[in-house]
Amino acid sequence: MPQFSPRAAALPALATTAALLLCSCSAGAAADGSKNSTAARSGKRLTATLGTAKDSAGPAPAVPGARPGGTVTVANLVDYTHLDPQKIYSGETYSTSLLWGRQLTQYQVVDGKPKLVGDLATDTGTPSDGGRTWTYHLKDGIAWEDGKPITAEHVKYGIERTFAPGFEAGPTYWPEWLTGSEDRTTAVQKYGGPEDGHLDAIETPDDKTIVFHFPRPQADVPYMAAQSSSSPVRPDKDTGTGYDVKPFATGPYRIAEHRQNRSLTLERNPHWKPETDPIRHQYPDRYEFTFGKQTLNTAQEVLNGRGAGRTTVSTKNELPPELYATAERDPAKRKLIVSGSRGAYTNDLYIKNSRVTDPEVRKAIHYLFPREQARQVLGGPHVGDLATTLSSPAVVGWKKYDLYPVAPTGDIAKAKEHLARAEKKVTTLTYAYSADSPQADRLAQVLADAFAEAGVKLVIKRLEPAAFHNEVFRGPAPYDMWLSTNSVDWPTPSTLLPDSFHSKLDALSNSIRYANPAVDRELERIAAIGDAERKAEALIALEEQVMKDVPVVPFLYSSTTQFRGAGIGGAAIHPIYGSIAAVDLYVKKP
Repeated sequence: MPQFSPRAAALPALATTAALLLCSCSAGAAADGSKNSTAARSGKRLTATLGTAKDSAGPAPAVPGARPGGTVTVANLVDYTHLDPQKIYSGETYSTSLLWGRQLTQYQVVDGKPKLVGDLATDTGTPSDGGRTWTYHLKDGIAWEDGKPITAEHVKYGIERTFAPGFEAGPTYWPEWLTGSEDRTTAVQKYGGPEDGHLDAIETPDDKTIVFHFPRPQADVPYMAAQSSSSPVRPDKDTGTGYDVKPFATGPYRIAEHRQNRSLTLERNPHWKPETDPIRHQYPDRYEFTFGKQTLNTAQEVLNGRGAGRTTVSTKNELPPELYATAERDPAKRKLIVSGSRGAYTNDLYIKNSRVTDPEVRKAIHYLFPREQARQVLGGPHVGDLATTLSSPAVVGWKKYDLYPVAPTGDIAKAKEHLARAEKKVTTLTYAYSADSPQADRLAQVLADAFAEAGVKLVIKRLEPAAFHNEVFRGPAPYDMWLSTNSVDWPTPSTLLPDSFHSKLDALSNSIRYANPAVDRELERIAAIGDAERKAEALIALEEQVMKDVPVVPFLYSSTTQFRGAGIGGAAIHPIYGSIAAVDLYVKKP
């Protein structure tokens, strides 16, 4: 998942964040024979299945070869923007926060295959009233870091916090769904958080039962219940802004110390019970996070085993391009590369439909886009597979289609045909990107050269990284195209078209300003479907209709490459969150 939002995050930084995949298996599989190795071994992108109550019981399946003890050093360039569970909205933070936080449901990963199971809850939830009511029962024996039991009221309070001022940066589904509102702004006018008292839409008839009442059918509650925003919070431990620095733990580790932008230390939580947890392990004695060191220096120490490199891993940062060749030549270093599919992420060339209004011009752009050359600039085939669909193969119900087949290098002749059919002659288009890497500069030139072959001048707008997201996604930005990474908030299609392609959405959500009345009507019809399978089928079918308009040009189904020290076992890319799963790590014997 991305730094802005899992739905759509600007990706001029594709060149710096997507790295060359150096091997076809994860480090966990190559070095440890781990059954928790990523699905990248076969290149397959796996969807998440729903588990049963039996699957939801702990303990978590053991990581082969794992042993207790030792300290894992996690060296990331920057600290976490948020640790408050109701504010977390980034894939890697979701994944790492599993060390100290638990949710109603969560993804169990075995042999790279994700399964959604009950976490604090006994199962993934029971729907009634056509999907308008969902009931969860909490497990016995679940406790906070001080040993006090986790109750349904704590889950309710945590979710009520998502309505409060200061929580705008987190997911908005609970406020919108529980009040039947179109957006968070409307939702918080109906209920403003714990300061307004209890929210009647959430019932807690006893300490172990929580019942959600939604005005409209909601098919994806089990998946949404896995988001960090579904974590419990104890009112007496809610320190306001301080909770963003040091939340109270429910997972196998607790935060011993957090020195912002410098370090984060985790120690074992003595009140966590593995028999209640089907997701997490408690192998290391401690986790020591460090922030601020340049990724290139960290990676060199890890690959060469210098200093703390042997027991160091990076969960946020990818292998720097400068080290591709070194790692590829040396078999010992190659084993330290951890690679896999980046969840359900896709990379696309976005077209601002409110500026490029003619479908014939958008089709011409589709044929002009030099996918193979662009991918090569970014590191080669292993940054991802060339895409032909809007959604990722990791999405439940995904179907392959290719509406306008084109060679990976583009088709200039076909592009000229569509330009000739355009209502107005097009001689100039604009492309915006963030000036954060040499690869981004080279990519812009590759695009400009391709468009020039069709007689179109591509005006390049090189923006400062800090300004890119604000300038491109907000307001009437004067740019026709940009590269972006996109994903769903969970592995079903329910948060893709409804949250990005309805014409009523603002520019932050519908950044390309796509508008099709027929699509709007179908999205509104689908919203009333309470059955998850039927809803997914309808959205996947609608996706193909949307893509006939060529609102974006599919580019890549993303992959990722990270690294771990020779003394770290269990390292594999989480198939949902798209980064090394910290909960499976252990320290090998010296």
